[in-house]
Amino acid sequence: MWRQPKSVWAVASASVVAFMGIGLVDPILKPIAENLSATPSQVLLLFTSYMAVMGVAMLVTGVVSSRIGPKNTLLIGLVIIIAAAGLAGMSDTVLEIVGWRALWGLGNALFIATALVTIVGSARGSVAQAVILYEAGLGLGIAVGPLVGGVLGSISWRGPFFGVSALMACALAGTTLLLPSTPRAEKATTLVDPFRALKHRGLLGVAITALLYNFGLFALVGYAPFPLDMNAHQIGLIFFGWGLALAFTSVVVAPRLQRRFGTVSTLLVNLVAMTATLVVMALGTDNKSVLASCVVVAGLFIGINNTLITETVMKAAPVERGVASAAYSFVRFSGAALAPWLAGVLGEQINMHAPFWVGAAGVLLGAGVLAATRSHLGGIDAEDKDVLRTTEDEAVAITIGADS
Repeated sequence: MWRQPKSVWAVASASVVAFMGIGLVDPILKPIAENLSATPSQVLLLFTSYMAVMGVAMLVTGVVSSRIGPKNTLLIGLVIIIAAAGLAGMSDTVLEIVGWRALWGLGNALFIATALVTIVGSARGSVAQAVILYEAGLGLGIAVGPLVGGVLGSISWRGPFFGVSALMACALAGTTLLLPSTPRAEKATTLVDPFRALKHRGLLGVAITALLYNFGLFALVGYAPFPLDMNAHQIGLIFFGWGLALAFTSVVVAPRLQRRFGTVSTLLVNLVAMTATLVVMALGTDNKSVLASCVVVAGLFIGINNTLITETVMKAAPVERGVASAAYSFVRFSGAALAPWLAGVLGEQINMHAPFWVGAAGVLLGAGVLAATRSHLGGIDAEDKDVLRTTEDEAVAITIGADS
């Protein structure tokens, strides 16, 4: 798995930087609110605009990539992120940042929807090994991002935005130099294909599960910094621990649990454990130690979820994997765009406990949806004997986080 050509490492390294960009912003949510006189719900629109645009854009990334090639799609995505992050750092109002974050979502969709496509098309080994390699980059980026964001955010809330822009410029240079030109797909995809894929109940069930799961994820990632009420550096350290936990379980623990207990069974138990963690956060919102500890513990469950959901989507529907990914990502991201904003509104208008209660309910409901549709997910634990020298149309592009 670790003996890969330079092109794979180039894209994996760029993915690390891309996911660092997500974590870099998290420690400065509260400072942005304080410096720009904004409410939590207004600041959390940074996530909402980002996810809404990314979800819709996922429908067109396959169309674009199949016509101009994966490398060009990656480079365009990186250029957009560089510009959007830099412009967000120069903004003077929350609404301006929200707008640039929407553009950022477009760039991120083009990048992440093509990064794993390229890894899958170039890597040596099995599909599962490619996912683990990709998740390793994702976990490393998510772990380091909050730490760097905390350091830069302690200087100024603008620092992490400029940091993302600079890091993405480095990723752009590396990808340009190390990734060889990639041909266009033999068959161009259309905008209708992802909607047709959602007719498969297994894929639809996984997509709805991920959508509901995001209500819990963004209660934790988006809203938790407000009741924690700490400086950017402290928040960065807490989410650094969260990212390390996520990286460890996504790469090391998830594959072992999957082999022993099966994908769906492991996911169901994992979602219930995530629900329990959010319930503890809802009960102990006033206790910073409890809240901080639960953030780190939740990373363990999020890492398992990331890896197993990725593999499930790749194998769930009898359609081209890129099409299945686009369909899943559209439902997951565009539908869950409501989650961050809702968490802020609940915290403002009800109390600080409410976002975590709603998040717990969403994750538990997601487990119910997965259980109800598991009969349509037969065969996903079949031994994967295929080597990853697949066509681009068979490669899947998906992320978590994500998710975030």
